[in-house]
Amino acid sequence: MLEPALLPTPLVDCAEEVFARAGVELRLKRDDLLHPSVPGNKWRKLAPNLAAAVEGGHRRLLTFGGAYSTHLRAVAAAAAALGLESVGLVRGEELAGRPRNWSLAAAERAGMRLEFLGRAEYREATGRAEAGDGGSWRRWEPCLVLPEGGSNALAVTGAAVIPAELPDLGGRDVVCCPVGTGGTLAGIAAGLPPGARALGVAVLRGGEGYLEAEVARLHRAAYGREFANWRIDHGHHGGGYGRVPAELAAFAAGFERRHGVPVELRYVAKLLAALADLTAVGAFPRGTRLTAVVTGLPDPV
Repeated sequence: MLEPALLPTPLVDCAEEVFARAGVELRLKRDDLLHPSVPGNKWRKLAPNLAAAVEGGHRRLLTFGGAYSTHLRAVAAAAAALGLESVGLVRGEELAGRPRNWSLAAAERAGMRLEFLGRAEYREATGRAEAGDGGSWRRWEPCLVLPEGGSNALAVTGAAVIPAELPDLGGRDVVCCPVGTGGTLAGIAAGLPPGARALGVAVLRGGEGYLEAEVARLHRAAYGREFANWRIDHGHHGGGYGRVPAELAAFAAGFERRHGVPVELRYVAKLLAALADLTAVGAFPRGTRLTAVVTGLPDPV
């Protein structure tokens, strides 16, 4: 059985000099504390999909991810807790014969069957999944297919609950999150009251236009309409997905030291650094209140 989630997750004020000088408030939405085995935005996005899997009588989940995918580990843990089988299609056929890294090993320990695909085959498979079409996973059917990162219409409705846990949202509020596949940002934007806005910080390089189109697509899939209360910053990806420059690592270490909040490097550090940089150059009017959604935990040392 899946352990219950900590809801609502804690909301804590965060005093940082760069924000104070600019007259901007910063608070942290500690979704990293949400669940012991399915943390942060992974639980938000998976919960409605898991409910649909159980209600639909599915016995197997199939999904996609890279070598260090938090999503793969989360699906493996959740499936095991619910008595479901899980299959992970992993980007990188060269990984098949290598010793498992800690992330893939954790997914396998939870019972996930891993299959490794070449880059081109992986792109084709994930594209077919988004289109609702079958593909290289037909031998695993019947199964419920979850897209890469878990971002689909149901996932958006799961993330849309986040603003409801934030009191007194209004015109001075910007709710912020990192963006990988767009599902969490899409949900936050959809759940905001009038006047409040959402800001996503892209963690991958070269996503201009593509990520915006993905968020709009997810909005249409989940709600049959698009929303105009959000935007994505593309200037703080740190060189690309999974890349953590020394300057970013130093920022994260300093933030963690000052506030006692463990900072995940590939997503959360980029979000926090972006908010600090944007505040320093006057991107937010005085009186703005930023809520940074801490979407996950650091990798184990």
